[in-house]
Amino acid sequence: MTNEAKLKESSAAAVAGAASPLDKLRAFCLSQGYAGILSLGKLFRRLDKDRSWTLSREELEAGVKQFGLDLTDADIKQLFAQFEKDGKSGINYEEFLEALRPGMSDARKAVVMQAFTKLDKSGDGIVTTDDLKGVYTAKDHPKVKSGDATEDQILKGFLARFEGNTSTDGKVTKQEFLDYYSALSKAVDDDEYFVEMIKMMWAL
Repeated sequence: MTNEAKLKESSAAAVAGAASPLDKLRAFCLSQGYAGILSLGKLFRRLDKDRSWTLSREELEAGVKQFGLDLTDADIKQLFAQFEKDGKSGINYEEFLEALRPGMSDARKAVVMQAFTKLDKSGDGIVTTDDLKGVYTAKDHPKVKSGDATEDQILKGFLARFEGNTSTDGKVTKQEFLDYYSALSKAVDDDEYFVEMIKMMWAL
């Protein structure tokens, strides 16, 4: 069983016994695999029609339900109250996602940010297929060689693993990159092993 499969299994088992609505939502996200939290984040961003970076209680409830978790009215009320600042403006969903994300040690965060910086060639905080071309070549990929796919299609597929299953736009933000690796981090106990794994993965 892979680390991701183990994470899915243990997190799915933790949903029912979670101590709080936030813990329940976190466990449910992790039960969807490494991309669970970033999938929820993309869903929230789509629900934020006016780009206010906030969600109303109704939007929070709709997002959680669309994501597949059936929380009670009391759970939604408690979850919303935990993050609402002034009683009227809603909750900042980036702060909400940050609280939802499993914690990472400083060493883990640093190496993940090092990897993101290497990928983000333009320095605009978003990794695109153009950025990837500077560090990841797809010209020797079997599907490119056989004519079944273009280099851009392979690069977009590469980025899609960091985008979750709610939408794929060929762009990965710093937050989405962190969302993905915080879940992967949860599945790896040893700090030193995690850091070395990321360094090897991205040739840091």
